[in-house]
Amino acid sequence: MAYDKFNILKTSAVPLPIENVDTDQIIPARFLKATERKGFGDNLFRDWRYNPDNTPKEDFALNNPKYSGKILVGGKNFGSGSSREHAAWAVYDYGFRCVVSSFFADIFKNNCLNIGVLPVQVSPEFLENIFAAIEADPETLLEVNLPEQTITLTTTGEQEHFDINDYKKENMLNGFDDIDYLLNIKENIREFALNAPL
Repeated sequence: MAYDKFNILKTSAVPLPIENVDTDQIIPARFLKATERKGFGDNLFRDWRYNPDNTPKEDFALNNPKYSGKILVGGKNFGSGSSREHAAWAVYDYGFRCVVSSFFADIFKNNCLNIGVLPVQVSPEFLENIFAAIEADPETLLEVNLPEQTITLTTTGEQEHFDINDYKKENMLNGFDDIDYLLNIKENIREFALNAPL
């Protein structure tokens, strides 16, 4: 399933300064029955966003109207726990295109890269500066430049470089998942197969 191309994203961000956010908190297990990637955003952080009577919890960041944007800024060790793909689906379906943290669980990180959510790992110091800037001004803009692999706090100009696998980077720039990538090079594959020695 292809997704929107990712190049440069400049947007405000939603802060979630909580460490060790696991995939069951991102999308509780009772919502994993669906097999399509649609509708999971409604239940992103469901138990943190809503009371048992389904009324929104006003003090939770995603329910606070002063916070908006396509970047979610999380605490250290974001996406730990079980390997459910649905956690990345929920983040994407809600509308986030990038998650920033000082450390990601590897499986969650890879699941994000597979569906068009860019996980940007920054230093603990830079993460704290981002949280402080958003607290001071919720409209603070972050610029994530995938070609240059940089993230910039626009209020101060402070910038850090982030790492990404070259293959995953190319896919995100083109809006490809793994199947799209193979389809894009099918002529090369066919030519190789025809000319490969027996």
